[in-house]
Amino acid sequence: MLETAELGRRKRGRGRGRMSLGNAAGRRGPCRERLPLQGHLWYDRPGHFACFLTMEETGREAVATAVQRVAGMLQRPDQLDKVEQYRRREARKKASVEARLKAAIQSQLDGVRAGLSQLHSALHDVKDVQQSLANVSQDWRRSINTIESLRDVKDAVVRHSQLAAAVENLKNIFSVPEIVRDTQDLTEQGALLQAHRKLMDLECSRDGLMYEQYRLDSRNTRDMTLIHSYFGSTQALSDELAKQLWMVLQRSLVTVRRDPTLLVSVVRIIEREEKIDRRILDRKKQTGFVPPGRPKSWKEKMFAILDRTVTTRIEGTQADTRESDKMWLVRHLEIIRKYVLDDLVVAKTLMVQCFPPHYEIFRNLLSMYHQALSTRMQELASEDLEANEIVSLLTWVLNTYTSAEMMGNVELAPEVDVSALEPLLSPHVVSELLDTYMSTLTSNIIAWLRKALETDKKDWVKETLPEADQDGYYQTTLPAIVFQMFEQNLQVAAQISEDLKTKVLVLCLQQMNSFLSRYKDEAQLYKEEHLRDRQRPHCYVQYMVAIINNCQTFKESIISLKRKYLRSAGEDGVSVSQPSMDGVLDAIADEGCRSLLEEVFLDLEQHLSELMTKKWLSGSNAVDIICVTVEDYFNDFAKIKKPYKKRLTAEAHRRVVVEYLRAVMAKRISFRSPEERKEGAERMVREAEQLRFLFRKLASGLGEEADGYCDTIMAVAEVIKLTDPSLLYLEVSTLVSKYPDIRDEHIGALLAMRGDASRDMKQTIIETLEQGPTQASPNYVPIFRDITVSGLNVAKLLK
Repeated sequence: MLETAELGRRKRGRGRGRMSLGNAAGRRGPCRERLPLQGHLWYDRPGHFACFLTMEETGREAVATAVQRVAGMLQRPDQLDKVEQYRRREARKKASVEARLKAAIQSQLDGVRAGLSQLHSALHDVKDVQQSLANVSQDWRRSINTIESLRDVKDAVVRHSQLAAAVENLKNIFSVPEIVRDTQDLTEQGALLQAHRKLMDLECSRDGLMYEQYRLDSRNTRDMTLIHSYFGSTQALSDELAKQLWMVLQRSLVTVRRDPTLLVSVVRIIEREEKIDRRILDRKKQTGFVPPGRPKSWKEKMFAILDRTVTTRIEGTQADTRESDKMWLVRHLEIIRKYVLDDLVVAKTLMVQCFPPHYEIFRNLLSMYHQALSTRMQELASEDLEANEIVSLLTWVLNTYTSAEMMGNVELAPEVDVSALEPLLSPHVVSELLDTYMSTLTSNIIAWLRKALETDKKDWVKETLPEADQDGYYQTTLPAIVFQMFEQNLQVAAQISEDLKTKVLVLCLQQMNSFLSRYKDEAQLYKEEHLRDRQRPHCYVQYMVAIINNCQTFKESIISLKRKYLRSAGEDGVSVSQPSMDGVLDAIADEGCRSLLEEVFLDLEQHLSELMTKKWLSGSNAVDIICVTVEDYFNDFAKIKKPYKKRLTAEAHRRVVVEYLRAVMAKRISFRSPEERKEGAERMVREAEQLRFLFRKLASGLGEEADGYCDTIMAVAEVIKLTDPSLLYLEVSTLVSKYPDIRDEHIGALLAMRGDASRDMKQTIIETLEQGPTQASPNYVPIFRDITVSGLNVAKLLK
């Protein structure tokens, strides 16, 4: 078995070596790369490729590979039966490889044979060319002497060419003065196309002569100067024609409406000159010759003329100055808007038909107008503008320019895309203008508010009643003036931008806060001045009522203003200022209400002093007078708006009761008998009912229920009315539990007014009440807290 394996290994090793060699030859084909020199150099025959192989290493590698394969196939004894089968399979593989190798070698041999054939043909062609070149060289050497003998003929040909050119141009040369005159006449007559044709003939003759002279002798400046001077009027004609063209272009927007043919002629002339310029420049690259006055670049000059025309048109729209017309800037901007819109519409609908498409005349005009406007706006922004002028400028730049009234007009669409337009003013300039505007507006608002307040103060001292609104409430014109001013400034700011509108609103509210402080101080001074002379001003009460109503109007106007000009309630922290302003306005109104009540109680002072006196007990009508006086004042107070009228009514009710109780505690009377106590208590009850009826009447429709104040008088009357002194402690305890703010001195004064309480009883009642203080309910409104018992103390009352 081992001998058989070794035999197979050897056979397979030989086959493997041959297969590897064949594969190498089949893969590589004809050797076109130089291989590293390894082993021995082997040639098959001349003309064929050579390959470098290391035969010994290849053989060893093939043997090792064969051994591995045979070992892999014969690992078990039963595989020995398949040795013949393995041998046949390997033989088939060997035959296949040899066939492929033979085919590859045959293909390469055919290619080499074809290549050799082409090389032989090329060699013959090279020999033929070499022979032809030798023959040409020999002929050239023999003809050198012949060429030298023909030099005179060459010079004669050159002279003949010059004379032919001169003869050809003689007619044009002699007709130059006539052409010049015709060109001048045609230019003056406005026949621009014909004039330009004549001018082109002149320039062509001149340029042709100068070019021929340049070719013959480029250094001969004398002849060049002679030709140039002879055609000297040509340049003047060109300049004169150019002036005519520029005049037409300067009035192109008018010309295109009246005589578009003239504008088309101008464009045709410019286009001709552009073609001549291009031809001259192309010839310059070849010959270096450029005729005088070239290139004219009339197309470039045309756009420069249009640009200057646009700039002049924009600048020429300012017809007024600030000294002659306060609205000069508004008029100036409106004229610009109208002119620019009209011009661009004409350019879009008419001018584009007169220019070649590659001129892009509308796009260029749009760019010129935009640049001219930007420059003009920069100039206006650099001037010392007033606040309203800054608003007008920014509104025009930021809104009007891109609106449907101007660049966003449907007649300019779709060629004009407003979103693609650059801003007329840089953000830095806009920011500076806004800062200037806000600074100026702040000063103006302060001045306006001060002036409005001074005007309102003058109304306070008038002898006539203040105005009333549609509901009959007194008011002055101050809120309307202030908020009309705010409204106007906010409307103006809203035209510029939402951010500016918000900033102006914040500014207005801030200044309103400061203004309200001054308003409060002026109202206080108004009150103090009246107290020095209560006869003046004559309508003090009515104007104080108007001041109180103004506070409510201010609150409503502030809310309305914020609701109208704010997108959201908390925008930019504006809402933070509202509570503080409400507080100031409430303080002003409350102070006004106190001033009115002070006025009332100054008139009631004499009648309040009669309460709880002998005169009162014997039948005084002090309370009747008090009720009539209060009701009379409240006829004027009816002109106060509901929120503050409700407060005033409640405070008046409380104040009257407090003054009544203060009279009780003043020790003006001491009852001597039960009959007097009963009579006094019953009188107190009647008067309490009288006051209750009065204030119920005054509070009707206000939703104010304050009967508890008059109940206090009745509760005190019950203590006085009590006939059994032994129950006095119980009655006083009930009073204290109902009114926890009552103090010892109040009880002492009340017991002193009864006149029948012994010292021990007073001491017992007071000491007992001191040991168990009563807690007040959350809804309790203190009333005794404001009542002081002057000149009395508990120790004195106990004596």
